[in-house]
Parts: sequence; structure tokens; C-alpha cells
Amino acid sequence: MTASNGGNASDRPLIVSYSYSGSTHRIAQGIQAAIGGDWCEIHPWQPYPTAFPELIRQVKREAETRYYPRLLPVSHSPRPYSMIFVGSPNWCGTIAPPLASWLHQNDLSGKIILPFYSHCGGICGDLRQDIARLCPKADVREALGVIDDGGDSLRTLLRQWFVRTGIADPRSIRAV
Repeated sequence: MTASNGGNASDRPLIVSYSYSGSTHRIAQGIQAAIGGDWCEIHPWQPYPTAFPELIRQVKREAETRYYPRLLPVSHSPRPYSMIFVGSPNWCGTIAPPLASWLHQNDLSGKIILPFYSHCGGICGDLRQDIARLCPKADVREALGVIDDGGDSLRTLLRQWFVRTGIADPRSIRAV
């Protein structure tokens, strides 16, 4: 399947991302620039603490209990899309609770899901498997892990990932 920027939602991907620092959103923007699609940011109703020790304590607690925080309303429903990119920071070796909450709230049966995540070199769990558990009837493909926002390497990383996952022919990827 090749992503396009056609007029029908099922002809183009939806890109959904939660970002704490902005790195994951910059990766989402790179995906959108490379293959098009609609982008939807998700945000928790209650923002996370800005102090790092408090943030880590809360994230560990939420990850351990599989807490699904309440989210602010989003701009796009996943219903009309057949391919959905989902992005999150890697928190404690898994996806951030806001993305887990969005996945839990939406039936993505039969859809292709392409996970991506930003990280700073810490614990890398199996984020693809974590998403597959939340979306057991979806085709969850290989996850792309990117250090910070990928910097100058992002375009190359994305191109390689698109080809490996079979969602884009290298000739159809726009120059970013």
C-alpha cells in the first residue's frame, strides 16, 4: 500500500502523536512532509509535571498501572483512515499513557498501524508489541525509534522505515 495525499481520507494516512518535549511532534511533521496525510496531536486533559523527578514518578506509576488519562478533544477521527501512524515518547520502555489512552478509546480493527517514538537512549521496550496488545485486530508494523527528533538523519530514517514496512515506494516519498 502506498500513501498518497488524495482527497479521500482512506487514500491518505492519519498521523496521531503525543509529545512531551516536542521531539515526537517533529517526527510526525517529518512523516507528514514526506508522504502527506492528516496530523492530529493528542494532549492529556491534565498536563504532566514540568519538574523531571515528578514527571518520572508519575510516568512510572501510570505505566505500571496501565492508566489511561482523560484526553482533550482531537481534530480527526480514525474511522475513515486505513493507515495510521501513531507516535509517542518512549517512557519507561513503553508508549506514553496519552497515546495508550487514545488507542484504547478507538477501534482500529483492520487498519495498518505504524508506530514511531522518540527517545533519549534510555530503556527501549517493545513498543510495537505494546500497541499490538491495545489493537489486537490491527496490522501493527515495525516501530521506528528515533533519538530525540532525528535531526539531520530524520529524512533518511523515515525513508528506510517506509520501505521496510512496505507502505511506500521510495519513488513516491517527497523530498523533505
